[in-house]
Amino acid sequence: NGMSDGQTLTKLLETDSKSLRSMNGSRRNSGSSLVSSSSASSNLSHLEEDSWILWGRIVNEWEEVRKKKEKQLKDLVRKGIPHHFRAIVWQLLCNAQNMPIKDQYSELLKMTSPCEKLIRRDIARTYPEHEFFKEKDSLGQEVLFNVMKAYSLVDREVGYCQGSAFIVGLLLMQMPEEEAFCVFVKLMQDYRLRELFKPSMAELGLCMYQFEYMIQEQLPELHIHFQAQSFHTSMYASSWFLTIFLTSFPLPVATRIFDIFMCEGLEIVFRVGLAILQMNQAELIQLDMEGINLHHSHFQKVIPHQLDSGPDKVIQAAYQVKYNAKKMKKLEKEYTTIKTKEMEEQVEIKRLRTENRLLKQRIDTLEKESASLADRLIQGQVTRAQEAEENYLVKRELATVKQQSEEASAQLEQAKKTIRQLQQQQQPQKGPPRFSEESVLQLERELVQARLKEAESQCALKEMQDKILDMEKRNTSLPDDTNVARLQEELIGVKLREAEALTGLKELRQQVRDLEDHWQRHLARTAGRWKDSPKKNTMSELQDELMSVRLREAEAQAELREMRQRMLELETQNQIHNNQLRRAEQESRSLQERVQKLTTQNKDLNMQLQEIKRRQAEIECKSKEEVMAVRLREADNIAAMAELQQQISELEIQKEEGKVQGQLNHTDSSQYIRDLKDQIAELQHEIRCLKGQRGGLANQPTFDGIHIVNHYGADDESYQSSDDDGVKVSTLQVPQQRSRIKLHPKLEDTDSDEEEEDGEALRISVPQSSSHKTTSV
Repeated sequence: NGMSDGQTLTKLLETDSKSLRSMNGSRRNSGSSLVSSSSASSNLSHLEEDSWILWGRIVNEWEEVRKKKEKQLKDLVRKGIPHHFRAIVWQLLCNAQNMPIKDQYSELLKMTSPCEKLIRRDIARTYPEHEFFKEKDSLGQEVLFNVMKAYSLVDREVGYCQGSAFIVGLLLMQMPEEEAFCVFVKLMQDYRLRELFKPSMAELGLCMYQFEYMIQEQLPELHIHFQAQSFHTSMYASSWFLTIFLTSFPLPVATRIFDIFMCEGLEIVFRVGLAILQMNQAELIQLDMEGINLHHSHFQKVIPHQLDSGPDKVIQAAYQVKYNAKKMKKLEKEYTTIKTKEMEEQVEIKRLRTENRLLKQRIDTLEKESASLADRLIQGQVTRAQEAEENYLVKRELATVKQQSEEASAQLEQAKKTIRQLQQQQQPQKGPPRFSEESVLQLERELVQARLKEAESQCALKEMQDKILDMEKRNTSLPDDTNVARLQEELIGVKLREAEALTGLKELRQQVRDLEDHWQRHLARTAGRWKDSPKKNTMSELQDELMSVRLREAEAQAELREMRQRMLELETQNQIHNNQLRRAEQESRSLQERVQKLTTQNKDLNMQLQEIKRRQAEIECKSKEEVMAVRLREADNIAAMAELQQQISELEIQKEEGKVQGQLNHTDSSQYIRDLKDQIAELQHEIRCLKGQRGGLANQPTFDGIHIVNHYGADDESYQSSDDDGVKVSTLQVPQQRSRIKLHPKLEDTDSDEEEEDGEALRISVPQSSSHKTTSV
């Protein structure tokens, strides 16, 4: 037996020394162990030697001990885990050996975390008096930063929470940073710490609710005193749960409590917290100060000094506290129900506030629409007045232009009369022409000026007509009296709906105030629920049900008002759409009428254009025929004139021959002269006929605006024409001297040749233009 015990002890020591070597090598000889391996080996007492042997066996046979001797293991943990076994035992208690995440630790350190600034800020506040962490940028602070950074990258929902660094620091005092990281991950996942450190901290609220119930049940007088001093549980107990007493108790005491926490979970925190309050109940009840001063003066100064003697007393008192796990489960369900109701009520209040905001926005929108409609109405009336004034001015201008046009037309008619008189005066009359060339040119200039004035008047008249059409279009776009009445009706409807919305908003505000009052009374009732009698609790439950019924009733009323508001909005939209449809139909009808009118005008204009083209074609054809006829007659007259000249030449020759024969035979000259007089009379008759034909040509009437003036013997021809628009450009010709043939038959029997030449000359004059030809026989 002695030999076997020695071998077992040797194995245990070897195992422990290996564990210590690995821990010291990983921590780079930081000296963070509370008791070094050399000092522990030299100062082993018999009790410590038995503890070493026992824990060595437990570590070697962990699975079997955990399954079969769980109660004995809990008793040993409550008595304390030896420091040099604490690292391996903590890992075994939370099953943190051989975790896959341990291999990712080095890769996580290479990454960047969004929480690095916060972690750096809180590193110096973590164990500021401990040798391992107090130096800035020391090894302890560096490994603490690494572990916190790695976890913030693994669990991004939690990230980093202030207070978790104390737990990591305690782990780093016992083991290397990789193993501390694995243990911390297990604590967050399996020991409810992750729920405590979430941003919502819902688990912390549950713990406060359960802890307050335990105080109310086991320490009612202290609970009443805390309530009277407004000293809430979260003011002193939240750090107990978040740091497992590491910031409130001395480190050896907190480490012993953490041993039990690793084995039993958060139950030890409830027990120790209630034991501390129970041990200090008399002192706490006697204190009469504000809650925050009470917290700083007693919980941070007095209570920690009471534990300097050791943790055994408080741990023994903690296990005297009554802790009912079933009751804690029931309290958890109650807390969840209360929170659910609170959330529902918060949601209802939020919904009511949202509806209130929407109603305010709707009121603002209605006010803006009302102001816009009023502005549109006023603007329409002002614009209509301006358009009426402009219309009146345009009508006056149009009247002036019409008067000017009438005056121009009168002047034009006068000019036409003058032209006709001049044309009549141009016809062959007795005596010389009455007008000179200068007067005719002056009349032409006056006629051109009159035509220009008429054209300007026509252009101004057309511009005025276009302006009138534009004004009529703009007048049609303006709201008439019926549209103004509709706008006023819409404005009245909007004002009515605005008043209804304001009334609904006031009612909703009143409901919100009533709900807030009920909510405050409900909170006051739930705050003192645990100290009331069962009958009062039943009354409170009935009041809660009544409160929920009122909330549902308020919700139903809010929904009803919302539906009414939506119905009013839909009616408003329907009315607006009907008005828009009515206006669109009116505009469509007016546009259709205008299109029909324009189509009719277009057809009339096309018919007029075709008629004008037909007339123009007829006039052109007729004018061409007349011109051809005139030219043919002119050619005939020229031929007749040529024949006449030929006959005159023959007469001259005969005259000369007769003269010669008369000289030869004076007796026969009288007979010859008589024959010659007969021929001359015939020639004079033919000339008179030609004059009659020429006078007929000179008196030729105008052919549909075309007047041809021809002068026989002249080299040029002038034509006067006019277009279909009535603007006639007349060219007045100064009457030229007509062609004259004068015969002077003065034949006398005389002996002198000069007398014969002077007295018996047959003088024929055929002047062309300004030159005169005279042939003497």
